[in-house]
Amino acid sequence: MDKIRIAIIGVGGISHGHINQLLKLESVEIMVIVDPNIENRNHILDKFPLLHVKEYSGHKEMLRYEEVDAVVICSPHTLHFKQGMDALDSGCHVLMEKPMTTNAIEAQQLIDKAELEKKVIQVSYQRHFEPAFLLIKQVIEDDEIGKLTSITASLYQNWKQLTIGTWRQNPSLSGGGMLMDSGSHIMDVLLWTTGLKPTEVFSKIDRHHTPVEIDSISAIRFESGVIAGVNIIGSAPGWYESYAFCGENGGIFFDNGKVTIHKQNEEPIVPILPTQQTNTDKSFIDAIQNKSKVHVPGDYAKQVIELTERMYRSAGYRRFEF
Repeated sequence: MDKIRIAIIGVGGISHGHINQLLKLESVEIMVIVDPNIENRNHILDKFPLLHVKEYSGHKEMLRYEEVDAVVICSPHTLHFKQGMDALDSGCHVLMEKPMTTNAIEAQQLIDKAELEKKVIQVSYQRHFEPAFLLIKQVIEDDEIGKLTSITASLYQNWKQLTIGTWRQNPSLSGGGMLMDSGSHIMDVLLWTTGLKPTEVFSKIDRHHTPVEIDSISAIRFESGVIAGVNIIGSAPGWYESYAFCGENGGIFFDNGKVTIHKQNEEPIVPILPTQQTNTDKSFIDAIQNKSKVHVPGDYAKQVIELTERMYRSAGYRRFEF
């Protein structure tokens, strides 16, 4: 094919980054935008030079009448499954925003469908392409800090205030609150950088008088005995993200973007970060063209969902029973 023809399903705020990255690729043409909200569609058309783009309010009609090779799904979380299945059924490759789905059963069905149709399915966990997290993963893999013993991870965000009146606080669309949404990135970092699988999970959740969970605090034991403390706090005054990966010979720390390596009886090191080579959208296109592997495949993204569901179950939290 000369160009990969793309449809964007859901053109709210998160889609802007995808569109900006896709427009930089000569092998891509954005053909269609889909969103039931005409204001969202108009805003995209005003912001980006999408010449000759077609507009639809629903994905089913678009898939019926348009010949596209791939879709980028940026819609509310609980819509991902149906839109993804329909796109795969229509012969499209699929890039979808996180979380892949809101439960592991649907994630597996998408994985099976993509395999059956021989199509690429990738989930947009952008930290897999960011230099700081690539470095953290490499340091752990190279055994620079020794065998991991403990991890702490924290994300603080004014999520509660920012999402009032939006679909993110509507469980039928979001599938959950801060843990399912922004917290998904933290679960991703823990699983991806370490390659470990959780064996025990203990969580507590507070909704702060909203329809969804806002704050959660969890203790996790991973295989090999590694313990982790995870704080996902959506009632904070602003953004703060930190990680500490401690091993038998040292530790690597991330503090709002700054990375330091500490080793026993040595001065802390501020390492030089690697250069970013690709991003979630370019890597997706490269995978379609058989130029690279699928960087964040469905079977990996399913593990993030499984851990998130275990945290909900531990807390006795029923996301759809309010």
